[in-house]
Amino acid sequence: MFSFIGFGGGELLLLFLAPLILAAFAFWIWMLVSAIQNNGLDSTEKIVWVLVIIFLHFLGALLYFLLGYPKRRPLDAARPVHPPPVG
Repeated sequence: MFSFIGFGGGELLLLFLAPLILAAFAFWIWMLVSAIQNNGLDSTEKIVWVLVIIFLHFLGALLYFLLGYPKRRPLDAARPVHPPPVG
C-alpha cells in the first residue's frame, strides 16, 4: 500500500503502534506508582490495587484510574495536625 514511499504494511503499523504502546506503558507505571503512594487508601486497599495493576496490566491501571485514583488525598491532608509546643 505505502511501498511507493518505502514503507511496507508492517513498518507502518509499527510506526503507529509504538507510540500507543509506550503511552500505555507510561500510564501503567504512573498508576502503579500512584497506587503505592496513595494516602487515601488503607494498607489492605493499597496492596489489592497494586496486585490488580500488576496482574491485569493496562486494564488494572484503567480500573484503578476510574475507581481507586479518586480517593487520592494530598499528603498534608493525611497528616494529623498538632498544635505548636507550648514553651
